[in-house]
Amino acid sequence: MTKKDGALLLGIGVWNIGIWGNFARNLARTATDPAQDRPRAYYVAHGVLVAANTAIGGLLIAKGTAALAGRD
Repeated sequence: MTKKDGALLLGIGVWNIGIWGNFARNLARTATDPAQDRPRAYYVAHGVLVAANTAIGGLLIAKGTAALAGRD
């Protein structure tokens, strides 16, 4: 894998963590808002999405960092 590929993976991973982190924060705010009337399944499903995509972002960061360091 080239360093250019590694930089791309690193960028996508950081973007993924940032976007889903923001979504998780907004989801938590929604969960504590009494004006929101959403079923528990909504929060469970979106919580699973946040966890999975954060893990994918972490893996992309690790792979991109390894490629940039020449360990790939």
